[in-house]
Amino acid sequence: QVQLVESGGGLVQPGGSLRLSCTASGSSFSRRAMAWYRQTPGNQRALVARITNSRATAYADSAKGRFTISRDNAKNTVYLQMNSLKPEDTAIYYCGAWMATRILSVITSTSPDYWGQGIQVTVSS
Repeated sequence: QVQLVESGGGLVQPGGSLRLSCTASGSSFSRRAMAWYRQTPGNQRALVARITNSRATAYADSAKGRFTISRDNAKNTVYLQMNSLKPEDTAIYYCGAWMATRILSVITSTSPDYWGQGIQVTVSS
């Protein structure tokens, strides 16, 4: 079992920046694909960014050019740097992890196997 703990959320003004962190318990972190999703009321959870164990990344169109996902395997942590934030980025952000044995075709077509509890990000003046 993997436990994921998010931190770094909060209130920020439009145009500002935040960095979310997600620290994973357990072993095999370096072998896992990791991702950030977000959810707003009445909507499904949607992918924001994903990073594989080889550090290949993928982004939602809304995140391209503004958000950067990265990982530090020595700290079992994945980050989401969010710049030029907009009010429409307001959401609960969730960290997700896949099992270490998942192959790329599964990772790109399924939701993560494990989820964090979520953290609120509010962009407002």
